[in-house]
Amino acid sequence: MADCELIEKCIFFNDKMQGMPTTANNMKRRYCQGDSDNCARHMVFATLGREKVPADLFPSNVERAQQILSNK
Repeated sequence: MADCELIEKCIFFNDKMQGMPTTANNMKRRYCQGDSDNCARHMVFATLGREKVPADLFPSNVERAQQILSNK
């Protein structure tokens, strides 16, 4: 599978994880490289568009993503 189309410009990794390269790389491997279907940020992006993805939404916060999607 290919990398997520947002990996280069993901606000979460470029802003929130800037000072934590090891943690960011581990999260990118899990959520961005290969199957991005489990990434909460990608879930919101795919359904509502990039502008609807909260800057503070963690890739692991699927429950919050589901709440956002249910309120669309």
